[in-house]
Amino acid sequence: DGVTEVLAHRSDSLRDKFVEIPCSEDYDSQERFEGCTPRRCGRGVTDAIITREEAERIRRIAERGLSLGGSDGGASILDLHSGALSLGKHFVNLYRYFGDKIHDVFTEEDFALYRDVRHRIQQRIAQVFGISSASMYLTKPTFFSRMNSTEAKTTHDEYWHPHVDKVTYGSFDYTSLLYLSDYTQDFGGGRFVFMDADSNKTVEPKAGRVSFFTSGSENLHRVEKVHWGTRYAVTISFTCNPHHGIGDPGWL
Repeated sequence: DGVTEVLAHRSDSLRDKFVEIPCSEDYDSQERFEGCTPRRCGRGVTDAIITREEAERIRRIAERGLSLGGSDGGASILDLHSGALSLGKHFVNLYRYFGDKIHDVFTEEDFALYRDVRHRIQQRIAQVFGISSASMYLTKPTFFSRMNSTEAKTTHDEYWHPHVDKVTYGSFDYTSLLYLSDYTQDFGGGRFVFMDADSNKTVEPKAGRVSFFTSGSENLHRVEKVHWGTRYAVTISFTCNPHHGIGDPGWL
């Protein structure tokens, strides 16, 4: 892997760490949205906007949802927006699949906390990148992930490949990850790795830590394979294009 630098250690308590990097050309080939489309690019880490207690409550939402299904391989997904849930080698829509029983799994308080946390992350990204929070829209996929050391059974389980979010998903302009468990305490491996030409920069997850970055090729990244234990996180993604926006989850 060449030279590896740690951008954020688990033991650090980071108020705001931000590294500015030149934007890639990915944003030039699409419609620009003034006051939102990145003109300043980079990556940040903060431990100061979500408390550990809130992260633990969010993780319990993930655990309850994922207990209804789960992948046969090492990576399971729960998307509260679309209802997508890993089940064996496939996905089901948990709202259709479980119907009214789902009211026994999630509460309105769960959704309210999720919305509040999402809103705080959105505001911090807007503040750091000097854009308008109101011009950012939540986009899909925004989802919980649970990773363990089980061998991959389908390509969906192969989470460790290097990728660029804007290339993979198209709509992404800003990506964030809220970590819900602790590196070296709850799991081994599983660090987040930015892959730069000169070196790799790693983020060690811990409950409540938020990592965020512009979604273009300037932030090629991957996740290390999890060697033991279970790693929980939630990916929350934003677009500048209102046509790609999605609503918050909640009961109708």
